[in-house]
Amino acid sequence: MSHDETHDDNNQSQVMLPPQSLKAHKGRGAVSNLQGRFEVHAREAYDDGWQREQEEATAWKTQVIDEVCKSILSRNASPDLPFGVSLNPYRGCEHGCIYCFARPTHSYLGLSPGMDFESKIFAKVNAPDMLRRELAKSGYVPESIALGVNTDAYQPCERERKLTRRVLEVLQECHHPVGLITKSALIERDIDILAPMAAQRLAGVAITLTTLDPAIARTLEPRAAAPARRLRTIRTLTDAGIPVAVSVAPIIPFVTEPEIERLLAAVKDAGAVSAHYTVLRLPWEVAPLFHQWLEAHFPDRAQRVMNRVRDMRGGKDYDSNFATRMKGEGVWADLIRQRFTIAAERLGLTGKGSRFHTMDATQFVRPLVVPPLGGRAKALNGGQLDLF
Repeated sequence: MSHDETHDDNNQSQVMLPPQSLKAHKGRGAVSNLQGRFEVHAREAYDDGWQREQEEATAWKTQVIDEVCKSILSRNASPDLPFGVSLNPYRGCEHGCIYCFARPTHSYLGLSPGMDFESKIFAKVNAPDMLRRELAKSGYVPESIALGVNTDAYQPCERERKLTRRVLEVLQECHHPVGLITKSALIERDIDILAPMAAQRLAGVAITLTTLDPAIARTLEPRAAAPARRLRTIRTLTDAGIPVAVSVAPIIPFVTEPEIERLLAAVKDAGAVSAHYTVLRLPWEVAPLFHQWLEAHFPDRAQRVMNRVRDMRGGKDYDSNFATRMKGEGVWADLIRQRFTIAAERLGLTGKGSRFHTMDATQFVRPLVVPPLGGRAKALNGGQLDLF
């Protein structure tokens, strides 16, 4: 916010209180609505004495906004990712995980990677139809699609929107391989689709489990399923014949890192066939948001945590180097790698699990029905709107 250099007498006599100290918001991961790096106007928070808790709660009520997307499949050539194609039915995520690497994507919308990311959710209402159109193209070459990588495909609004389920129905119809990753028990709803696909080597699931401590989970990933519920989901999917891998992510020094061995033992007992991990990543606006979260929830160890994070990132909050961004570097990164590897090998969690290269793309058939572009979609794709 810009401030005029000249003030009238009334403004000069007005006393502004200092900014409010950061505090946690119930059911939310971020503790501020930090502005995105592409916003034109700067904002500076201050306490004028009129803020009320009920007003604050109303401000962060979740909104689900319909979006007609121009395309639906995203491709990447990152050497440290096990997939080349992904699909995300939603932008933003109500789970509110403070460490989410996708938070900065809300900056491209002119929104905050903080509270906006977890309270303003965009639902790609034409995702299933756009997928059909993609799969029907004559030059399309099938390879495993990662579903729900950027934001969770089973976040709360999926219960009503059912975009993820409709996408899965298209993939099942076309015998197209898919891998899903989620923190939600809602995936159990789609066992009727996933189990037959898994039997044909067309589907696998990864469940993300960051901590076994429900108190930490409530602040770290406030609207995701509780840790015990995720363990039950692993068991339910496993019993249905669906291979389940576990993503222990992210490992945060002095917060979730002490649990590595206990967590791996728990997922093994629940039926997981493999496990992998990443260490905390803090790209772009995620770094200041995570700093704020630490100060609000773990002020006693905030500096220790960041010191260890920087030890694993060459002295920086984050290093995007493909060779090290997932696992880090240095003594602390090596210690985590050794602990994880030893525990995983002892428990037999080094299998392939739901890795994308083990799925069978040779069964693919193109969709028989390809929907025409609707009016709004035509407009977005440069076509002409129907007259009637």
